[in-house]
Amino acid sequence: QVQLVESGGGLVQAGGSLRLSCAASGRTFGGYAMGWFRQAPGKEREFVAAIIWSTGVPAHAGSVKGRFTISRDNAKNTGYLQMNSLKSEDTAVYYCAAGSFSTSYKAYNYWGQGTQVTVSS
Repeated sequence: QVQLVESGGGLVQAGGSLRLSCAASGRTFGGYAMGWFRQAPGKEREFVAAIIWSTGVPAHAGSVKGRFTISRDNAKNTGYLQMNSLKSEDTAVYYCAAGSFSTSYKAYNYWGQGTQVTVSS
């Protein structure tokens, strides 16, 4: 069993930056991939980024490539999503998840509670 806790969300102006954190407990991320997804009101959950924990190989959605960067700290068993050049359309609840490396939320078994990111224009 893996418990995930996100932090770092908040209100930021367009063009600003935020860094989200995802701390795992219970089990380490090792053997899993960590994914970040987001969901805006009235929209489906959307893939943002994922990373294979053991190798650090990342993947980013086209809509965030060049602006967002996923990373992880093995020693802290914590993953991160650095978000730069934020846009109003990035406003959503952001979730981290642990599971198989995939862009589909269905591949992830464990989910955090989510953290709100609001970008004002």
